[in-house]
Amino acid sequence: MLLTVVLVVFLFFVVTKKGGGKSVPNAWQSLVELIYDFVLNLVNEQIGGLSENVKQKFFPRISVTFTFSLFCNPQGMIPFSFTVTSHFLITLALSFSIFIGITIVGFQRHGLHFFSFLLPTGVPLPLAPFLVLLELISYCFRALSLGIRLFANMMAGHSLVKILSGFAWTMLFLNNIFYFIGDLGPLFIVLALTGLELGVAISQAHVSTISICIYLNDATNLHQNESFHN
Repeated sequence: MLLTVVLVVFLFFVVTKKGGGKSVPNAWQSLVELIYDFVLNLVNEQIGGLSENVKQKFFPRISVTFTFSLFCNPQGMIPFSFTVTSHFLITLALSFSIFIGITIVGFQRHGLHFFSFLLPTGVPLPLAPFLVLLELISYCFRALSLGIRLFANMMAGHSLVKILSGFAWTMLFLNNIFYFIGDLGPLFIVLALTGLELGVAISQAHVSTISICIYLNDATNLHQNESFHN
């Protein structure tokens, strides 16, 4: 985690050390601008019902989460490295902090009216207690869903690549020409899975960021989206 923070801070410092980027951006500046624009577009598209100035207040937190995941997830693809986000304790801490922050934002914006989020509009009164309980469980489960999704994808994918890589490496050094020829198949599979897992590692940062924006949109707009769709 410290390595990730150092890399990110160093990258942004190098790009902006003279008070801004170059008029003709190099590769590193293009990468930083791509990350910035990508997260900013997600915030503007996924969070509705708010002014641009209010959305900008949420942008730094969401941008930090996306950048942290983007740099942490692929680290496990480097030999003898470690994927921080493949441990549930780390992803659970991230998801719980985000969940608490979104809940606080909801109460700041709506006060006690935020509890109406637990009762969909047009629900018959006899069904209200059951639906409130179900909605409360569903809402609280969001604190786990973010962490479980990221942890499960990183752990499963990286473990699969590691197991198959060890299998291919073992077959490569067997003193048998048949196994040496047969090792080409597992080797190509490992290479293909490595590219696939790299794509999954990057896409999971995207999916997590979209989920955060959707949850934040629900907390700030309550039933406005539901009324809009109806």
